[in-house]
Amino acid sequence: MHLSRYLKIYSCPDRPGNLLLYSTRRGATILLPESILRAAEEGRLAPADQETLVRLGFLVPDPAAEQEELRGLLDGANRHRKIFNAIVVMNLDCNLACTYCYEGQRKEKRYLSDETAELLVTFIEERAISQGKEVILTFHGGEPLLSRELIGEISGRLKAAAEAKGVAFGFNMITNGTLLTRKVVEELVPLGLKGAKVTLDGPKDIHDRFRPFVSGKGSFDLIVSNVKEVCELIKLQIGGNFSRDNYREFPRLLDFLLEEGITPDKIHRLQFVPITGTAGDAMHPDFNDGCLSVNEPWLIEATIFLREEIMRRGFSTPPIVMSACMVEFADDLVVNHDGALFKCPAFINWQGLSIGDLRSGITDYRASHDLDAWKTDECLECAYLPLCFGGCKFMQLVRDGKIGGLDCKKPYLDATLEALVRQDVQYRK
Repeated sequence: MHLSRYLKIYSCPDRPGNLLLYSTRRGATILLPESILRAAEEGRLAPADQETLVRLGFLVPDPAAEQEELRGLLDGANRHRKIFNAIVVMNLDCNLACTYCYEGQRKEKRYLSDETAELLVTFIEERAISQGKEVILTFHGGEPLLSRELIGEISGRLKAAAEAKGVAFGFNMITNGTLLTRKVVEELVPLGLKGAKVTLDGPKDIHDRFRPFVSGKGSFDLIVSNVKEVCELIKLQIGGNFSRDNYREFPRLLDFLLEEGITPDKIHRLQFVPITGTAGDAMHPDFNDGCLSVNEPWLIEATIFLREEIMRRGFSTPPIVMSACMVEFADDLVVNHDGALFKCPAFINWQGLSIGDLRSGITDYRASHDLDAWKTDECLECAYLPLCFGGCKFMQLVRDGKIGGLDCKKPYLDATLEALVRQDVQYRK
C-alpha cells in the first residue's frame, strides 16, 4: 500500500506527536499519530489500521492507477450520471437596482416567451426525461419571480412528464427574495419547488445601500420577513456578496438572524462570496462559490474569517469536497431567455460562447471550451486536483480574453486549505 497522491498533511501544534491528514479526493480528515504514518510509509501497518486508511482514501494499492482513475473520473461521470441540471434564465428584468448588478446596462424587460418555454419543455423531455434522467432546474433572472406564472406552467408540465416516466423532477430558484412570499411558495411546492437562494448583503445599513428597490427604498426588511415565512417550507439558502471594505461587518448580519429566530436549523446553507466586478468582467455573484481563484491577500483573509464566523454560530456552509466546473459535465446547461444554450451563466454576455439553442440542439464545444485541459502530468500529480480540475474557465476568459489553459488554484489553496480543514474539524459533527 502507498500514500495517496491526493493528500495533504498538516502539523498539530496542540497535539504533539500527531498529524492532521486531509484527502482532497474523498474529503476525509483524520488525526493520526506520526508513528502510524511512518508505519504506513514503511509498509508495516496493523491490518485494522490499514483497512481504515484505505477506506478513507489515504492509502491506495497503486499510485499510478490512482492517477489514471482520476484522469477518467469526469468521463465516467458523464457516461453514467443520471441527473440533468439546467439553469433557466427567465428574464432580464428586476425590481431591485443593485449597485453591482451583474447584468449592468444589459438589464432590460426581456422575458422568456411562451414559444421558448414550449421548446424548453420539449428539449428536456427528449434529452433527459425520455432517457430516465432526474431533472433539476434552477430558475434565475433578472428576478425569476417576475415570471412566476410561466415558471408554474413549465414546472407543472415537466413534473407530469417525469412522473409518467417514473423519474424525479424538482426545481430551485435564485431570487432576490422580495417576491418570495409564503403564498407563492405554497403555490410552487406542489409543482416541484425544493429550495431557493436569497441574498442579504450584510446587515441592514449595508444591504440597503447595495440592494435597494428601483424606487430607492431599502429591501432588507421585506426579504427578512419573507425568509421567516418560508424557511420551514423549503430548503432556503442565504448568500451575501462582500467587498474589501465591508466584509468585517457581516457577522452583525449573522447575529441579527439569530436574534430574529432565523436559526441554523431553519437555513439549509449560508455562504458569503466576494463582489469582484460588474457585468462583463467578473463572475456572476450567484454562481462563483467554488469557482473563483483570486489570490489577493485580503480575499484569502476574508474567506477564512467569514467562514469561521458562519460556522462558529452553527450555520451550515459548503464543505471542502471534490468539485469540478459545470462546463465539464455534459448534462449541466444554461438556457438563456431567448433559448440560447451556454455552459456557464457567466458566458451569456460573451460573443462566441453559445453552444447551440433549444431548437437546433447542442453543438460540439470541446475545442471552444478547452475541455480536459487539466489532463496534464503537472495537474494529475498535484494534490489539489480533485478540488480544482483546472479551475474556473471564466477566470481564464477574463484574464486572457479567451478560454484556454488553466486557472490554477494552487496559490489560493496553499493559503487557505489548512485553515478551512481545521474549521471543519472544529465545527462539523
